[in-house]
Amino acid sequence: MNEAVAARAATRGFFKRQRWLLFRRLCQFGLLGLFLLGPWFGVWWVKGNLAASLWFDVIPLEDPYFALQSLAATHHLTRTALIGAALVALFYGVVGGRVYCSWVCPVNVITDVAHWCRERLHLPPGWRPQRALRHWLLGMSLVVSALSGGIAWELVNPVTMVQRALVFGMGAAWAIVAAVFLFDLLVSRRGWCGHLCPVGAFYAVLGQRAAVRVAAHEREACTDCGDCFAVCPEPQVITPALRGTGSATRLVLDSACTNCGRCIDVCADDVFKFTLRPRYQGDAPRSTTPS
Repeated sequence: MNEAVAARAATRGFFKRQRWLLFRRLCQFGLLGLFLLGPWFGVWWVKGNLAASLWFDVIPLEDPYFALQSLAATHHLTRTALIGAALVALFYGVVGGRVYCSWVCPVNVITDVAHWCRERLHLPPGWRPQRALRHWLLGMSLVVSALSGGIAWELVNPVTMVQRALVFGMGAAWAIVAAVFLFDLLVSRRGWCGHLCPVGAFYAVLGQRAAVRVAAHEREACTDCGDCFAVCPEPQVITPALRGTGSATRLVLDSACTNCGRCIDVCADDVFKFTLRPRYQGDAPRSTTPS
């Protein structure tokens, strides 16, 4: 970050520089806390976990990826389960599939801490698996579910393991959580979420046509400081919108985008903003509308 950019960043205030990170952490820890109210305090507003749950004994929610594995395993899905899966699929189809990864998934907190430690230790990027690997793992989880008759991914799903570890204490669940942390710290920079996790691969497919998008609305104001690329967990998604390469649109349309808002927080030039894809009219020359 050059001195001029650093000076502008310093005048933006702590909340503006961290607001989307703070909102994400509030959402992640808040949801996890709701799931833990029952086991810890006997307040059963929510029963189950992120794979399948019942809210206030009325609203069913089911991870559509979990439902697909159940169908592959030839399990009978009740009407309630189908309704729950449809509700979740509709939500993420609108707001962006990988919003799950950055705003809901508790493993995201663990991999973010691993990334923070890696940066402080100045470790090299390490192994860079092909991004298609997570799609192969997604397909294999469905195949294994079909062959075994069980819901394959749930046996090792770190998301489920985090909740299980918090409820039941020490055990194999913590070993899987630790393995994810060490993988991102020592083996591959942002490797788990960006290259391996089949849940992220599934939600990326689900949210391809999502309405909520990040836009490089004021890209003419960009000073090429590179901060957005440095903080983005999927930096390849920024280039088309920011540089106008391959498309004139300023919208970040790549389904790998997690809608985390890191680029909005870090940008001292206020280039980025959240917007609605169907209503976005930002492909004209730069306007004076504040982001």
